[in-house]
Amino acid sequence: MKYTHGENIFDKFFNEREALIEQFKKGDISKKEYIEEGYFTIKEMDIKPFKIIDNFDKAIFNYQYYNTMAKFFYLKANEIKKYGKHIEKSKELLQKVDEYYYKKDRATLKAVEIKEFYGVEVYYIQVKSEYLKRKLYEVIFDDHPGVILHSTSEWLLKRFKEENIFDEKLKKSLISNYVNQKY
Repeated sequence: MKYTHGENIFDKFFNEREALIEQFKKGDISKKEYIEEGYFTIKEMDIKPFKIIDNFDKAIFNYQYYNTMAKFFYLKANEIKKYGKHIEKSKELLQKVDEYYYKKDRATLKAVEIKEFYGVEVYYIQVKSEYLKRKLYEVIFDDHPGVILHSTSEWLLKRFKEENIFDEKLKKSLISNYVNQKY
């Protein structure tokens, strides 16, 4: 599934991603498999994030790219840690995870800035994880109902509060089955 010059990168990437979401929803693949397949899609397409984010689609693409990379490397770091070997490699991967999550949060902010903070809702979501309670929040866009972003970033949350788009009410995630499944 190599990317061919002239193809619409957004359509191709998001179609592949949507197919994986459907497989996950049907129970055909686990969350771990969903994450791995998302990573393999990025590698097979040989795509990179945009350096200049000048529209909403690019911001969401970058969010998905960095989120996928962070989750994949988190999986790998935990696999290494589980066996108690190569601890330095695990730490190195976790540092990469933090970098990818930071870049993902920058893409989230860019998407919201492109919308000029209008038609955007941000709120904490109900989670099973004690660690993520009152930390994980959801970002949704009125004019893009299929775009559902998440973060735990404190600096990003502070900015959303400054812009008065954060709702303190705890809500059920629009994709709670995915959010609450371990991987």
